[in-house]
Amino acid sequence: MCTMIAKQTKVTGSGKAGAEWFRVDTASVSYDHPFDMPLEYTLNIDFTNQSGTPGSRVAVELDAASANSLIEAIQAVLRQAVQGGYLEEH
Repeated sequence: MCTMIAKQTKVTGSGKAGAEWFRVDTASVSYDHPFDMPLEYTLNIDFTNQSGTPGSRVAVELDAASANSLIEAIQAVLRQAVQGGYLEEH
């Protein structure tokens, strides 16, 4: 059974698929069945350019422990950037 747990957010960034870089404007995050990982459910993140071609997509499937580790790593790096004066605290 699908979980139907999904959220989309606007982002500003770049992604790489093959040899090409492209602008990324949307991130879709879900906890549902993966396409590739041999698990029943994974955290799935798709970075896309909504006006781009079908190849303008970077997809990632993570197990829950890896997803939590990624969240912690992102938060730690952003805290360090604020402490170093490279980023204003929001």
